[in-house]
Amino acid sequence: MRKINIAIVQWAPEHLDLDKSIEKGLTAIEKASQAGADLVVFGETWFSGYPAWLDYSPKAALWDHPPMKSVFSRMMQNALQADSKEMARLQQHAKALKVNLVLGATEYAPKISRGTLFNSIFFIDQKGVIQNHHRKLVPTYTEKMLYGHGDGHGLNAVDFDGVSVTGLVCWEHWMPLSRQALHDQGEEIHVALWPKVHEMHQVASRQYAFEGRCFVLAAGQMLRVSDFPEELDAPVSLKPKDWVLNGGSCVIGPDGKYLIEPVFDEEKIVFAELDITRIQEESMTLDVTGHYQRPDVFDLQVNRKRKGSD
Repeated sequence: MRKINIAIVQWAPEHLDLDKSIEKGLTAIEKASQAGADLVVFGETWFSGYPAWLDYSPKAALWDHPPMKSVFSRMMQNALQADSKEMARLQQHAKALKVNLVLGATEYAPKISRGTLFNSIFFIDQKGVIQNHHRKLVPTYTEKMLYGHGDGHGLNAVDFDGVSVTGLVCWEHWMPLSRQALHDQGEEIHVALWPKVHEMHQVASRQYAFEGRCFVLAAGQMLRVSDFPEELDAPVSLKPKDWVLNGGSCVIGPDGKYLIEPVFDEEKIVFAELDITRIQEESMTLDVTGHYQRPDVFDLQVNRKRKGSD
């Protein structure tokens, strides 16, 4: 048997505060490692917080709105950079604890653009090396106010201790060719990062597991109304302690069934042990990279060139 222990960190980050989010993230990694985790996952833009307030604050989307400009500036100041002391701390922690990390982050890449943010995933191995760096291809709906388009450079599987791991962000899971590009690389664990894993996100995550014959770690976020930026008003119908993002993290097997049911309305670390050999069992009936593929009919080409430079 080939087994791996995983952990999904369903804790609220310190929204719009990168330093405090790093400290909280390091604590979570240490707790997960102490519990035996080999792979630790953080949700979509966990560093430092998913901007769900865009969909709730009545004035957030107003044209030329000074408070929103102020929030965007703070987002940029508290975004994670690939080559930074904050990233170095995460890499050093992974190396010291001998754990692999998959991190969702709002990323700032000033060498590419001084005014654009990216919705990104970083894959860090237990030696502290960034093995893959994916930027969300298409920001979804209101996210377009904040994030730029990514590229195909990060559509790769990484080898974490002999296990092939991939990841996508949110609605990338409804982009059929993105899914196939990762399936074709023999993924065994897929990390699905979401703001919250509500019903349709559960559907997409379970479908991905069934289609790809892989394990899916669906990671959800936590956000209270009290975490909204002080510059933006919340709807009067919401109370400060109400959850706007309420998690839903879960673990799905290669047959599309839950190994760990969705966890809502609770900050916790979700743990599971995965038996990778189960993939072989489920591949007998469906393998979209092998006996259920027709390369003589379909030809998928992926442009993995990085836009600009890091």
